[in-house]
Amino acid sequence: MKDNAIDKLIDKIKETNNPTVMGLDPRYDMLPDCVKLKYDTSLEGVAQAIVEYNKALIDATCDIIPAVKPQIAFYEMFGIPGMKAFKETCKYAKEKGMIVIADIKRGDIGSTAAGYSNAYLGKTKIGDKEESIFDVEFVTVNPYMGTDCVKPFVDDCIKYNKGIFVLVKTSNPSSGELQDLKLEKGQAIYERVAQLVEGWGIDLRGEYGYSSVAAVVGATYPQQLEELRKLAPHTFFLIPGYGAQGGKAEDIALGFDKDGIGGIVNASRSLMCAYKSDKWKEQFSEEEYAKATRAEAIRMRDELNSVI
Repeated sequence: MKDNAIDKLIDKIKETNNPTVMGLDPRYDMLPDCVKLKYDTSLEGVAQAIVEYNKALIDATCDIIPAVKPQIAFYEMFGIPGMKAFKETCKYAKEKGMIVIADIKRGDIGSTAAGYSNAYLGKTKIGDKEESIFDVEFVTVNPYMGTDCVKPFVDDCIKYNKGIFVLVKTSNPSSGELQDLKLEKGQAIYERVAQLVEGWGIDLRGEYGYSSVAAVVGATYPQQLEELRKLAPHTFFLIPGYGAQGGKAEDIALGFDKDGIGGIVNASRSLMCAYKSDKWKEQFSEEEYAKATRAEAIRMRDELNSVI
């Protein structure tokens, strides 16, 4: 498929030699005082502080990190100003050449699912014109309601050369309460979802053999990660759980193929708050928070590449 979204992401990973996506999950209390104190504590002021912080991290890493993943909840919580900050962050990252994965975890059916997809991947029709609203390259999708809730996103992926990451095996501690349950023939639910993802993505496979209908598979479950790489050979993985959640580089390597591709590893707090970490707080001041993020991004890149 021409202009395949997953091919673009893989090309960007190869260009930067870095299978990392930086999660942009800005909580107000994590922002350094040198940013917060520039603005008042109104919703508009908080949103402005978030945008400044995000832009500084993007500027510091856009040449070494291929993608960003803003999590919508950390913007929605600040209302309309927060959503404007989300849109400005996405737009700025794209202008800097980064791929944007909007972590929205939508999951509904019919016209509702189509509405979500129109907002982030496709276009919204307004009278005689169509307008791109958030216009990101990828979104995350919750498949719990089945094919009906995924198909509108897949349709827009085909129409607009976009992609989705479907939740398959998530990194949170209680994910097994549902995802690990066994079906009648002994297959786990997460395995069945992985098979569905392979099927949903068959028309969106690109030059590298991977589909733009991709999957979220957590680094905190390395055995399942290894199993799913074999079970879903055409499915590209977004791998959360590295760093603060405890996922190790050697475990993450199990999600990649023999050519060293097949996944992108998310890190949020460990990158965004690097200036507070024991690794970097002695080397960088609070005002040098973006430099600390860059240093941690390089360290993470080198660690991942050493095992992948």
